[in-house]
Amino acid sequence: MKKISMMLGVALIAGACQNQASQEESSSQESNSNTSEESSESPSGQPKAPADAKVFFANLADGDTLESPFLVEFGVEGMEVEPAGEVHEGKGHHHIIINNHYIEFGGTVPSDSVNIHYGGGQTSDSLDLNPGKYTLTMQFADGWHRSYGKQLSKTIKVMVK
Repeated sequence: MKKISMMLGVALIAGACQNQASQEESSSQESNSNTSEESSESPSGQPKAPADAKVFFANLADGDTLESPFLVEFGVEGMEVEPAGEVHEGKGHHHIIINNHYIEFGGTVPSDSVNIHYGGGQTSDSLDLNPGKYTLTMQFADGWHRSYGKQLSKTIKVMVK
């Protein structure tokens, strides 16, 4: 009789533990599915841009002929400009990439003579380029200089006299 009672007790404890684990797993799956559906971050933790966000050259157009130095005014809709340093959803800063294309989403924008950072939150700058044909790409990135990708880039071709 003692043996049967002990086996029954073990069975009840095992069943309770299994039920607890099943409930925790179910709760965890619900939590994860809610998080992924409502998340505005990518798997890397970088905030995503709203679907209607875009950048544009406010004062230049594709095919313009310019005299150096010239003013470049950065435009953005659906996002807010802020200095680099911290990452906030819906915010970032501009970069100009000379003679190259946009940076893929999540890629870090390099910092050199042809990848110009405006980490102070600037919305315009004067560029001084030698005469010739140029491709200018405006790239918006988060506070850690991680690109928002093609969606928040704009490329134009200009001629500098």
